[in-house]
Amino acid sequence: MKELLRTTDPVKIAFATALLEGEGITAFQMDVHMSVLEGSIGILPRRLMVADADLDEARAVLADNGLDGA
Repeated sequence: MKELLRTTDPVKIAFATALLEGEGITAFQMDVHMSVLEGSIGILPRRLMVADADLDEARAVLADNGLDGA
């Protein structure tokens, strides 16, 4: 798994996940529980991970839709 995106914005993570799923790319959110434990004050970023083989295509999908990847 490779990190595609790191952000404290849950809307950005949800949008990126939806875009990737629409293209048939499986994405996995990491650090979701840590973000909840911090009290949702937005200091701990969440990470969006994809399979190594999907990284280039996933970056292109995000770039095409105005999201910058990791």
